[in-house]
Formats: sequence, structure tokens, C-alpha cells
Amino acid sequence: MANNYIDILKENNQEHLLKYLDMANENQREELIDDILNLDFKTIKELYSISSRDNDKAIESCIIEHTKFVDKYKIAKDEFDKYKNIGEEIIKNGEYAVVTMAGGQGTRLGHDGPKGTYILNVKPKPKSLFEILADGIKRANSKYGISLNWYIMTSTENNDRTVEFFEENNFFGLSKDKVRFFKQGNLPLVSEDGKLLMDKNFHIKYAADGNGCIYKSMKKAGILDDMKSKNIKWIFIGSVDNALLNMVDPILLGITVFEGNKIGSKSVVKRSPEEPVGVFCKKNNKPAVIEYTELPTEMAKETDEDGELLFGESHIMCNLYSIEALEKISENTLPYHSAHKKAPYLDESGKMVKVTKPNAYKYEAFIFDGFVFFDDISILRGRREEDFAPVKNAEGQDSPQTATELYNNYWENNENGRM
Repeated sequence: MANNYIDILKENNQEHLLKYLDMANENQREELIDDILNLDFKTIKELYSISSRDNDKAIESCIIEHTKFVDKYKIAKDEFDKYKNIGEEIIKNGEYAVVTMAGGQGTRLGHDGPKGTYILNVKPKPKSLFEILADGIKRANSKYGISLNWYIMTSTENNDRTVEFFEENNFFGLSKDKVRFFKQGNLPLVSEDGKLLMDKNFHIKYAADGNGCIYKSMKKAGILDDMKSKNIKWIFIGSVDNALLNMVDPILLGITVFEGNKIGSKSVVKRSPEEPVGVFCKKNNKPAVIEYTELPTEMAKETDEDGELLFGESHIMCNLYSIEALEKISENTLPYHSAHKKAPYLDESGKMVKVTKPNAYKYEAFIFDGFVFFDDISILRGRREEDFAPVKNAEGQDSPQTATELYNNYWENNENGRM
């Protein structure tokens, strides 16, 4: 076995790990050798090759077009009622479930723990992001006479603490058997010169592999099979860090079903052409989201005859899928994107190095890259003040302060709940 892992490291230009094996204790050494033997070095090399890819050139080879949407607040009453009835019938029949992506830590917020455990100072009492989402599920359960299934994607890093948090809070009054956790995957972090990094415990340093991993993670964890066994036909997937996330919107569901699509999503209008958000489009005649870093400046500023941005529908992580759509995407491999990140690491002398600038590449799949497997998508334009209060930054825009203000303003004006 010894020659095996040594040969593997030499063949893949990762011999520096041998120095860590010499420094590690017996248990750490065994764990590291096991990890080396199980690593997919071919994939790591392929991922490293995309680290310096020129996204602008990649986008030049695509045909990017405006995509249609429906403005929720411009729908005629008879049409609105039709969509609402379609959606509510599915929800009342128990054929609808919700999924929350909650694999992140609250590091950027200065919070030591899973992001979903972060407390917002909302009225009438402070609540965690998880409790805010649980409140939405309880309202839907009461309104439709149901008991929604809630699936929560955690990560290796935060799973145990997330489960503990739910247990400590008695699952926020929800039935424990209706809440199920599953973990997303991981990929190694790679240094700028293609070397694997080590953490303080002499383990290879990993990071979560992006929200696009959710499809395969759901399949691997048996979540899709569980949904089918419960006759769930439509699934909403959203992010934990939106304090106004409406996970049960019968209008979005009704429009998607009526239009005959397998996927749907909600959008809000960009604040300005420069706002750093991904926007919906058609890419090579397939539904897609184009990142703000990839959208040429001229296109970002284009407007229609009404003066609205042609590429102004922001993707706010409010996505809807049929169970068939999730199965289809889960059987395919999404492309990975690289991000240049700051990653503290254990150097070859055994000392932890704190970094002040990006020094490593993280690889992520994006959830919206799964849209390409379908010919069309239903997009429902909502309103920022009713649908989107993200908690991304410690201060300024999209911070706990702005999310709290949006949350409080919404509920002060909507005492009777959502439509």
C-alpha cells in the first residue's frame, strides 16, 4: 500500500503531501493515506485547468437573448385566479414539497455557526433564519390543511450543528418526521500552482462543491426516492439566507403547470444595470442565468420599448421543479466554475498560515446550470420588497439590517399573510 499512495502522489505532482505524512500522528496519517487513495486526481487536474479560463471569451461563442416572463402584478384577475387554483390544488393534494439549501457558515456575517442559525432582530421578536422559514411552512400547513415535507441540504462542516439546532428548538413546532437533512458534496481546494492544501488536522482541505451539487446530492441521499414514495410531484428549492423567501407560492406553481414547463423560477427587477446579480436569459436557445461578471456592459444596459432592461430579471434562488426534472438533471454532470478564494492552510513546516489575499481555487457547480436540459422555463416576476431580503454581507446592501427592515415592513403591511 505504501508504494501505492507514494506512486499516486508522484504521478500527480503532489509529492509535497509526503512531508505532512511524516509530521502527522498515526491516526492522522492513516486518514490522510485513505483520502489520497480515494481521491479522483483526474477530476482535480481537469478542475485546475479551468481556474484561469477567460469567461468573456467563453460567452462570446454563445447566442444570448432576452427571455419572457410574467409580471405577477400585471396578471388579469381571471388569469390570476386560474393559476392560483391550479397551484393550490397540487399543494392541497400533498404533491408539493420544499427544499432549503443551508450548507453555508455565517462567516461573512461574523457568525460562528451555520448561516441558518443566524438571528435577525425582527419584530415581534428576534428569530433565526431557520425559524423564519419554518414560520412560512406553518402558515402554509394551516392555510391548506396539509403537512409539508421539508428537506434541508447541509454540508459536512455544518450538518451536526444544524441538526442540533433544530432539536434544541423542537423543530420550531413542525413534525420531526416531516423534516429531513442531507449533505452536499465536497471538492478539494487547490493552490494557485495546482497543489492540494492541508488543514490544521493534517487533512486535505475541502470546500462545498456549490449549490449545483444539490441534484446529485438529492439522488445520492435517497431524497428523490423518498419524494416519489410520498407522491410528491413538484418541489421548490430556495436558499436559507432570504428572510422573505416564499416557499409556497401557488401562482408560480400554477403558471409553470399551465405553460407546460418542467421548471419555473421567480425573479425581481435589477436595481440597475450594474447590480452584481445573475440574470435570466436564453443561451443558445435554452433557459439560462448569466452571471453579472459575464454579461457584456452594452447588453446589461439594453432596454426594451418600455425602457425596461432586456436583461433585468434577477435570479433570486427561488426555483421550482417537477420531480421528473430533478431526476433528469441528477443524471447529468453540470459544469464546474472556479472562484479565487482566501484559504488559510498548514504549510510544509507544520504552521498554519493566515492569508490576506486570494491564494486558492474553489470549484463549484451552479444550480441554474441545470436549466439547460429543458427547452423553456416559466418565470414569475415578483417584487423585491415582498420576495427578496437576502442576508449576504455584514454591512450595507443585502445585510442583516436591510433584510430586517424589509421583513418588518412586509409583515407590518401584510398581517393576513401571503396570497
